Parts: sequence; structure tokens; C-alpha cells
Amino acid sequence: MSSTKAIVVEEVYKVYRSGTNVTWALRGVSLSVDRGSFVSIMGPSGSGKTTLLNIMGLLDRPTRGRVYIDGVDTLRLSDRELAEFRNRKIGFVFQTFNLVNRLTVLENIELPLIARGLAREERRKLAVDALLKAGGDVSWLSKRPNQLSGGQQQRVAIARAIVGSPTIVLADEPTGNLDTASARVVIKTFIELNKLGQTIVMITHNPEVANCSHMIYLIRDGRLVGTMDPSPEKCLINQ
Repeated sequence: MSSTKAIVVEEVYKVYRSGTNVTWALRGVSLSVDRGSFVSIMGPSGSGKTTLLNIMGLLDRPTRGRVYIDGVDTLRLSDRELAEFRNRKIGFVFQTFNLVNRLTVLENIELPLIARGLAREERRKLAVDALLKAGGDVSWLSKRPNQLSGGQQQRVAIARAIVGSPTIVLADEPTGNLDTASARVVIKTFIELNKLGQTIVMITHNPEVANCSHMIYLIRDGRLVGTMDPSPEKCLINQ
């Protein structure tokens, strides 16, 4: 694998079976993502976008095909090795934030670091650094997520995704639950992180959001049907 590639997906198929019913979620998808790039994946509901993102994020295994992350053939990893590899290499941002309301903002951001056995003070320092990079405020640290706005919660979720210095951040409709003003803040945050060298892959149905990335992949009926060059002037933050 090329050392310039953060992700390489080769002829990936994903089949779900329920009794005699067979659903082809992905049909021979191949794509690659350069290190330090910011790419979007667009397609209608049911096109396989989230399935592809889950496979790229090592949350699911393909029925057939291979996935390389930083040159590592992930199909050769055991479940335990896969979990450890995912924890160090990949951060996730979800449409519904997936924050734990019984924990403080600080405790939410620290979650990916706990498995690494880091001391409390080191975890706190890394969490504060991540929150500031994500455009957050240290005054949020002692609050619960449900005390924050949707846009603020998403910035906390981004901080959690980047706190362990992953190679890749995968975002599934990160602006889907936000108003336009909050969505602009979140996209600006991704752009700033990308300028710092972070590789970002984002699922979106919104062309104004996709146009803020470097490359747009188009998926339909489980197949990659093409690519588009974004139109920066149509990016959400320029509207």
C-alpha cells in the first residue's frame, strides 16, 4: 500500500441475510483516501453510505474485499487487535452526538483514552487541548452534554473523536441535527482540523456541506458511481 494513503477500500461487498432475505448493502466498492485530505461521500438514503463508513471505521467487516488503514490489511487482525487498532487510528463523529449525559463533558472527551491506561492529569490535558482544537470552551468541561446546545455538543463529540490523535476522523451526517448557524461552526471546525493535517471522511446528504471538502464520492444502490470536484463558492460557510 502507498504510504500516502490513509484508507484503501478494495472491491468491498457487504451482504446482510435474514432468513431467506438477502440485502446487498455494498457491491464492489473501491476507493482510496489520501492522508491529510477531506473527502465527502454523498448518496440517497439506503445507498450504502453508512455501511461503507462503518466498514472503513472497522465497526463492521466486509463480506468480501479488503480494507487497508495506514497500509495495514485490517482483515488480518483479530477482534482484539482490531479494537485496539481502531482506538488508536480512528475517531468517530455521529449525527446524534452519542454523548453520555450522566458524564461531564470532560469525562465524555476522555473516554477513548481510558483504555490506554493514561493518568488522570494526562487525560485532562489531552481533553482540554482537543476541546480547544474543536472550537469549544473550557467552561463546558464540568457541564453535562444536555446543558449544551446542539452545536456545542457536536464540538464536544469532535473533541472526543480527536483526543487520541487518530490518523482518521469519520463523520456520519455531522450537521444533520443542527441548524444552519451551528452547522457552519462545525464545518469550520473540520476545515481547521484538516488544515492541521487531520484526514476527514464525511457522510452527508447536503451539497452545501459536501462542497466544503476536497473531493466528493457519489454512491448509489451500494455502488460507487462517480466522483465530483467540489465547488468551494457553494460551501455552506460561504453562503
